[in-house]
Amino acid sequence: MIVTIDGVAASGKSSVSSGVARALGIPYVSSGLLYRAATLLGLEARLDLGEAAPLLSHLQMLPLRLEPLPEGNRIWQGERDLTPQLHQSAVDAGVSAVAAHPELRAWVDEQLRRLPPPFVAEGRDMGTNVFPQAGAKFYLTASPRIRAERRAAERPEDVDAIEAALVERDGRDRVQSAPAPDARVIDTGPLSLEEVIAEILKGVKG
Repeated sequence: MIVTIDGVAASGKSSVSSGVARALGIPYVSSGLLYRAATLLGLEARLDLGEAAPLLSHLQMLPLRLEPLPEGNRIWQGERDLTPQLHQSAVDAGVSAVAAHPELRAWVDEQLRRLPPPFVAEGRDMGTNVFPQAGAKFYLTASPRIRAERRAAERPEDVDAIEAALVERDGRDRVQSAPAPDARVIDTGPLSLEEVIAEILKGVKG
């Protein structure tokens, strides 16, 4: 079984995917953490995130390992746990540039396709590109304001600034984050986390 949950930034994909995975008793896979880890390492090495070749070479010298768990994913570089550093603002600002590189997307896709199912796969193009064969596909969306308010509850940042950044990122991510034709689109704005999880579980089991 492979369940894909794609969607726009801050639409609740990670929380929803974790909840669905726990309910099904299987791991969930956060593709976005690999892009964030690549961004973090590029920033630490002072690389130009607009250039794919140096970043890809750097990643091949410093292999990353994604540990998919129902309660959350962790990214390791050897014995170093990168996970706590992956949601800082500098990574937020750079990750779209990294994810726009076809070479980096191919690298992430390769890591993901090596993972043995069953799992819930969360990201931007899991249902369209990485796992088009998945039997259950979902796409989460919500207004920029609602997403900004949710993110502000997790970080000490201004809601208006977060909303502006999300609108800008939506534009950059539009090509990568279109829903699969056979995905069910769910507006998470009026729904609680538990309600979104329940809707997806109904779709998976139905």
